[in-house]
Amino acid sequence: MKPIDYMEGVVITATELKQNLGKYMDFVEQQNEVVITKNGVKVARLTPYITDIEQYFLMRERALDYQYGGKKVSYEEFMEIYEKSTLRMEFINGEIYLLSSPSIRHQEILGRLYLTFNEYFKNKKCRVFLAPFDVHFHKKEFKEPDVMQPDILVACDLENNVTEKGRYMGTPTLVVEILSDSTRSKDMIDKLNTYRLSGVREYWLIDPKQENIMIYCFEDFEIDKYKTFERGSTALSFVFNGLVVDVENLFWELIQAGG
Repeated sequence: MKPIDYMEGVVITATELKQNLGKYMDFVEQQNEVVITKNGVKVARLTPYITDIEQYFLMRERALDYQYGGKKVSYEEFMEIYEKSTLRMEFINGEIYLLSSPSIRHQEILGRLYLTFNEYFKNKKCRVFLAPFDVHFHKKEFKEPDVMQPDILVACDLENNVTEKGRYMGTPTLVVEILSDSTRSKDMIDKLNTYRLSGVREYWLIDPKQENIMIYCFEDFEIDKYKTFERGSTALSFVFNGLVVDVENLFWELIQAGG
């Protein structure tokens, strides 16, 4: 049987592969693809080997193509790209967002917040986690989840929500995002909406530019209340009694290295 031209390769039968294995191995080695059929059904594919560095740039190119090309991608496609990439990325409303390295100022704030949160939750059921830490947020009435990496999250449902591979699959009670010029709109609109619809109870937005903290409390998937805390005041959690952050101390003597 004569091979059928297929994209940059050929489609052949399993019998033909057995009879001409060397020929088709050479064909694949020349960066071509061979699809094998059995009883008229495609059952396997021979593809050229991709080195680790080639795989890195291939997956990076795919992720960038989705991010800047305005393409939508399914949750399954995102996970395929993500699992094969070393890049930090998020999946929101069917779009991929690559995450840049945080600034010094961002990390100073993150460190101070973590110390405060960790001290409060010491010896309590809930646990505090820092980014990068993937969370799959299942939004009400949406088929596919969003996958995001909050700067800080508080998880109170770890029992029965951690996979064998150690992946957290629950819903955080509280999440924190530190705003920057590149993420401000996404954090204040898209992420707020995702957190609201996925059952998160409380959302903190830390704004280094305005030097304030905005706290949203959600109830029944709606915004129940919110408040902005400026320098000179103390930010108070709506959900966790006694969890407080001194706004003045949080932004005190920060290195001015951008948001």
